[in-house]
Amino acid sequence: MKLYSLSVLHKGATKSNLLKSAYDLSSFSFFQRSSVQEFMTFTSALIVERSAHGSRASVKEQEYLCHVYVRNDSLSAVVIADSEYPQRVAFTLLDKVLEEFSRQVESIDWPSGNPDTINYKALDIHLAKYQNPREADAMTKVQAELDETKIILHNTMESLLERGEKLDDLVQKSEHLGNQSKAFYKTDLLVISLRSGIDILFPLPCR
Repeated sequence: MKLYSLSVLHKGATKSNLLKSAYDLSSFSFFQRSSVQEFMTFTSALIVERSAHGSRASVKEQEYLCHVYVRNDSLSAVVIADSEYPQRVAFTLLDKVLEEFSRQVESIDWPSGNPDTINYKALDIHLAKYQNPREADAMTKVQAELDETKIILHNTMESLLERGEKLDDLVQKSEHLGNQSKAFYKTDLLVISLRSGIDILFPLPCR
């Protein structure tokens, strides 16, 4: 069981704004990490943009699950994990992070803030602590209402897209991706996509 990234974003009218993020990419090849991080940032932003206010959802892509919680006040969080990581613990983490973030960072800063200007330093700590879901769940009492909340499951990233949209086009237009990552998507990632029949956004970690 593994957590790869944890991000806090603000859902704007047309696009999301990354406020803070943390990553654990130690299971990926050193030469892949930069592109993988950019694609996880891109994926987190896209999922928030395509999720409704007040919703929780999980998006499945091969061995990955991207869990998102968008609050009614537009503050949002995404955690990307492997498919074995317990969904309930992932959403407990998102609840905890957003509650803590909203107490420490003024809401006036959410729409225009960025990782350099936002003073919130706990994401790396939470990402490390929750790598062991059993330990984290024992230390955190899961809110009873969370179990009763409907969590939407999307089987692929494509299911989030609007009619006529293509993931390839969104990748090329993305501000989160550098030229190297876009080229990486066209080569290595596209080969995986063609073999599996499923579009994925980042490669499998090293075994």
